[in-house]
Parts: sequence; C-alpha cells; structure tokens
Amino acid sequence: MTPLAADSKRSALASLSLDLDNEWAYLRTRGDAAWRAYPSYLDVVVPRILEVLAKRGLRITVFVVGQDAALAGNRDPLAAVSAGGHEIGNHSMRHEPWLHLYGAEELERELEESERCIEAATGQRPAGFRGPGFSLSRAVLQMLARRGYRYDASTLPSFLGPIARAYYLATARPDPEQRKKVGQLFGTWTDGLRPLNPYRWDVGDATLLEMPVTTFPVIRAPIHLSYVMYLAGHSRALARAYFGAALRACRLRGVEPSILLHPLDFLGGEEVASLRFFPSMGMTSRFKIGVVEWCLERMQRQFTVVSLGEHAAAAAARADLPLVALDVK
Repeated sequence: MTPLAADSKRSALASLSLDLDNEWAYLRTRGDAAWRAYPSYLDVVVPRILEVLAKRGLRITVFVVGQDAALAGNRDPLAAVSAGGHEIGNHSMRHEPWLHLYGAEELERELEESERCIEAATGQRPAGFRGPGFSLSRAVLQMLARRGYRYDASTLPSFLGPIARAYYLATARPDPEQRKKVGQLFGTWTDGLRPLNPYRWDVGDATLLEMPVTTFPVIRAPIHLSYVMYLAGHSRALARAYFGAALRACRLRGVEPSILLHPLDFLGGEEVASLRFFPSMGMTSRFKIGVVEWCLERMQRQFTVVSLGEHAAAAAARADLPLVALDVK
C-alpha cells in the first residue's frame, strides 16, 4: 500500500472515550458496603492510562464521576488528565445506573453538582455526558439540552443488554432497594435497533447530538475493550480476530467507530483484590495493557482517532444528520 493510499484509508474518523469508574462505584453497584469509604485506584491507574495514550499520541475523552472530583485525594490524577490535553466529560455525580428514575429536580441537582465538582478539579466544564450503565431517559436528554451540553453518549445499540443485566443480578449482591431500580440496567432488546452512527434527538424545543458507543455492525455485539478483554481471557488470538473483524465491518458499513475504555482494562486482579469478581480480573495488568495497545494500534492503522468531542463536532457539521424522535420514557 502506498503512503497516499494509507492516508486515505485513515481519513475516516474514529473516537476513543474512557469511563473513569472508580473502585467504590463498582463496589456500590455490586452491593458491597465497603464502597462507603470511597476506595480509589485513580492514583495508580490514571498515570498508566496517560502513558499508554501519550505513547500513541492520542487525545481522548474521559468521563469523570463528580464524587471523585469532590474528593481531595483524587484531585492530582484528575488534573493530570486535563493537563494531558484530554477532553473531560460528565459521568454523573453519584454513578447510580438508575439515573433514568430521577425526577426533574433531583436530576438537575445531580448535573449541577457534578459539573461544579468536575470543573473545579480539572478546569474544564463538561460539554458531553454519558450516563452510568448507559442509563438514559427522556428527562435526562431534555435536561442535557437545557443545560447546554453539546452531545450525549449514553446509547449502546446492542441486543445483549438484558443478558448483561441477568449476569449482574446473578453475580452481584444488590440490596432490595437497588434490585427494584435495575429493571432497565444496560437497556432493553430494542436498543439494538438504534443507529450506530451519530444522530440528533428531537427533544422538543431543541435537539441534542447523540454519539452512540459502537457495536459490531449487523450483529450488534459489544466491541468496547472490556468485552474484548473478556475474550482475551479465553484466547488472545480470538480477541484480536474479533476486534479486527469489527473494525473491518465498520469500514464496510460506513460506521465511524466510537470505542469505549474502562480503568479495569489497565488493572490486574493482583492490584485490586476487591474487584476480582470481574471476569477480566484474572489477568495481569501487563497482559491487559498489551491487549489495549494492540487494539489502539489497529484503530490508528485504519482510522484517524480523535476525542469524542472532536468526533461530535465533525458529526454536528453534517447537513444530513438524521433527526430521531425520542423513543425513551
């Protein structure tokens, strides 16, 4: 392949984002009371993530939880993310994956407080939002538009949401109150019918850009790196083949992939004993970082990889962006 052909092949955009879910957030969702002490691994994992990204010259979007930004012990790693040139997004204040159940007043307080804490810790006011556990509702989208957000990134167009929810309920220990709230956790079967490419929600008096987390075209299986990591735990060759096929399918179907990372993609079970219940935590951090680096290299070989905010700006400039009626409650 000539250099010119290679440049042409990479001209299609792809984006990377990372949900900076902390140790306490995972423990809380699992129903472990230890979360109340807010245990954190940010001081360990953030420098590691920034090193991997800097090595490849990548600037991505990092969705920060407001509660982490409010704790003084997390201020240095969060400031380092912003100082590294990465976009800061809002991942809610309390990381409750039942955000879709919030009333209007509670939702506004959640967003207002998280925005204030995140801006104080990072120097950036978030312009993008992702709900924890892909939690989404009509009220959330309308509130985001009213508060001036440029885009939402809370949709995962996959048919596998109910299976993920069943796995969660079988392995976690939610208290009775939490169990009542997780009826829509990870979405429904119909989420798999949503668009893979960016579109605009019609929220009434305004519109809001939606940047879906990409799933495998046609079959709509997840391709975020935590899922790839799960496959790598069985076979690294299988994981590579799957992710490579997903990227090729995106090229063929005209999908500009938006790929999601999590901190556990960079951490081994030997480092966070409390989270060894996760399927991928039987692997070492060295092994997992190798998988991440391979995937990033493959992305950069086929796409121009940018932050989600840059991807959103390019999408918003398109005159033919579809307008979609709100199909959420």
